[in-house]
Amino acid sequence: QVQLVESGGGLVQPGGSLRLSCAASGFTFSNYAMSWYRQAPGKERELVAFITAAGGSTNYADSVKGRFTISRDDAKNTVYLQMNSLKPEDTAVYYCNAVFIRTKYVYWDWGQGTQVTVSS
Repeated sequence: QVQLVESGGGLVQPGGSLRLSCAASGFTFSNYAMSWYRQAPGKERELVAFITAAGGSTNYADSVKGRFTISRDDAKNTVYLQMNSLKPEDTAVYYCNAVFIRTKYVYWDWGQGTQVTVSS
């Protein structure tokens, strides 16, 4: 039914870049704000960024502000996360989901995520 398929992760050196993609299906993508979360081993899942349904507003966690950019392409039902100046502390599994921004309610079950590893 609803599917969220993350891709684009990998192993990069500190200071490097990656662009993550999330292909969504099974719901009216354009009606939902979309988000990226990440979870490092032994830590809680944290909200990294979100973008409104219209794409006019974005928000970022302080830890990634100025380095990451979230965007969306409604024609492709895809949300992206451009990650620059990567740091070892960015290492985590990254997930996307539809969210109700005001309460951070997550609409769908989590997908498999994509692994990002930042290491020398």
